[in-house]
Amino acid sequence: MKYRKLGHTDLKVSLIGLGTMTWGEQNTESEAHEQIDYALSRGVNLVDAAEMYPVPPKPETQGRTETYVGTWLAKTGRRKDIVLTSKVSGPATDPKRPGHIRSGQTHLDRKNMTEALDASLKRMQTDYLDLYQLHWPDRTTTTFGRPAYPWKDDAYTVPIEETLEVLQDFVKAGKVRHIGVSNETPWGVAQYLKLAETRNLPRIASIQNPYSLLNRSYENGLSEFSHLEGLGLLAYSPLGMGVLAGKYLNGARPEGARMTLFTRFDRYMKPQAERAAAEYVQLARDSGLSPATMALAFVNQQPFVISSLMGATRLDQLKENIDSVEVALPEEVMEAIQAIHQRYPNPAP
Repeated sequence: MKYRKLGHTDLKVSLIGLGTMTWGEQNTESEAHEQIDYALSRGVNLVDAAEMYPVPPKPETQGRTETYVGTWLAKTGRRKDIVLTSKVSGPATDPKRPGHIRSGQTHLDRKNMTEALDASLKRMQTDYLDLYQLHWPDRTTTTFGRPAYPWKDDAYTVPIEETLEVLQDFVKAGKVRHIGVSNETPWGVAQYLKLAETRNLPRIASIQNPYSLLNRSYENGLSEFSHLEGLGLLAYSPLGMGVLAGKYLNGARPEGARMTLFTRFDRYMKPQAERAAAEYVQLARDSGLSPATMALAFVNQQPFVISSLMGATRLDQLKENIDSVEVALPEEVMEAIQAIHQRYPNPAP
């Protein structure tokens, strides 16, 4: 395994991180525990959860993923062997954001964030998180597949300074070691960094955003923050919800696969995305690589990526994902990838 530093912190996290959003929906508790055991045996130390998980979010399953993490910790006592993260949900301002958590009262203010963190800690049977992230902004912006800024005036948003003050108190109380953002924009990141500097508030250590061959929008704006501010990326959906593995080509819908079961990830199945994925899959095969390995190796070798978060449902998938850390794509493959990207720039934002 390879490790990279989490921002300006003293933590080193594995280049492959264990995503958990299938636990409690597509994966049972025993399968979740098996995944953690196997990942740790391969050197993975980052386990990434969220109060919203599993996905798709439903009232009857909400929090189940964190509960499975908690029962593993209670069974093994291996809290110090993992870098444990979770996320607090933001406001439910559009249909893709869950309205059932805390009866829809999920603004990033003191009352809701305190309730969220305490509930997460209880479910995970731990008294602290190594990284606590804001799952999405407390404002309407370009998240979850929205390709352009919406120019919407929200009726109410919690000021970022207020949210940071709450997070500062979590850190002082020892409940959280470090903080991060997710599904955030360059403007939002700039505000968090400015307030940390001018108001002596905690500095965000990372950003968790989508990044894959089908969505390289992080490179336009946010990667500069990674370079100049040390703000690294926890890349989610590095396989484009499995599309880049090639299993959905030509209309295929494998039994039990995510796109077969759920429709909420439709941005990865649009015609342009399908055409791009087909070309990437063919390039991988022509290069003697599995499509998944090539897609993951591309993400892994980006200088702004701290960890690629893998959400496998089977151990054989997890093994192949972890094996990708040993693959360095040659220059000719990288050039071919860039040529495809120029033909199909960010078809699944």
